[in-house]
Amino acid sequence: MDNTTQTIKTKAKALGFDAVRIGPPLDLRERLKEWIELGYHGTMDWMAKNPDVRGSATELMPSCKSVIALGVNYGPEHNPLSEMDDKDTGYISVYARGDDYHDLIKTRLKQLGRWLAQEFQCELKVFVDTAPVMEKPHAHQAGLGWQGKHTNLVSREWGSYLFLGILYTDLELPFDAPETDHCGSCRQCLDICPTNAFPNPYQLDARKCISYLTIEHKGSIPMKYRKAIGNRIYGCDDCLAVCPWNKFAQESKEIQFHHRTSNQSPALKDLVQLDNESFRDLFRKSPIKRIGRDRFVRNVLIAIGNSENPDLLPVAQELTKDIDPTVQETAQWAVQELENLA
Repeated sequence: MDNTTQTIKTKAKALGFDAVRIGPPLDLRERLKEWIELGYHGTMDWMAKNPDVRGSATELMPSCKSVIALGVNYGPEHNPLSEMDDKDTGYISVYARGDDYHDLIKTRLKQLGRWLAQEFQCELKVFVDTAPVMEKPHAHQAGLGWQGKHTNLVSREWGSYLFLGILYTDLELPFDAPETDHCGSCRQCLDICPTNAFPNPYQLDARKCISYLTIEHKGSIPMKYRKAIGNRIYGCDDCLAVCPWNKFAQESKEIQFHHRTSNQSPALKDLVQLDNESFRDLFRKSPIKRIGRDRFVRNVLIAIGNSENPDLLPVAQELTKDIDPTVQETAQWAVQELENLA
């Protein structure tokens, strides 16, 4: 490792990044276009916009010579799969139980970027999830981990729980070796998926993914997936949590990522009664706030319909008169499911 690379990695670690590797700029345009042509992006129209830019580092930044891939651990204190058993509570994905990771990681990336520009007089661009960059393949090629059969990044050191940040730069840096695939014959992540969202290993049909359905999908959730959603009201961790490599996972040291009490197994009867103001107040500084009250309450109503608890019938009935048509329709479904228990 040359002095420049060592200096950059030391600085990144000092800023709070747990993992940092360097790889080449990638051209992933054909791979992205093939996925889009299959329709696997669903209603995420932004994924299909400008695929040449999204899929190629040098299209987005012509002077890019190196890609710095960075990771921040958000490992939970225990395996979250056990939280599916209490049907009167809602399951919130581990990544969304604390403060919004975008804010923390973007701040650190900008700090690293400013330091790099000043120290080496280089050009650069920083990205964290919200920009048109395919972070996981870059992280894989740089050696941060490998994309498992569930398409998510897996690290031998951190397991499945790494938030990613990417920095493009015109610095010519030596590249780390790409990580090799260590999935072997294991297919636990594929087999556990409640909606069979993986047509093949290493291929995700987002239209069937519970994370997509509860977060990205607008309007009513298709009937055929509602029972499989169970009590998952924001995201899904099944394919991540079941991975055997999580034996190396560590609890996050980031206070901001630690679970808010209100986000760990919250009662469905309380969540379903949120109005716009109380929703914004409860999820202030949380990534959950971006889907809005109506989509969130839609998700809670599906969990209520799956709860097998007739005591939740009155709150579901009340929402059949909600101003939002999707909430109305989902409430009617939940009421029917609970009434069918009698």
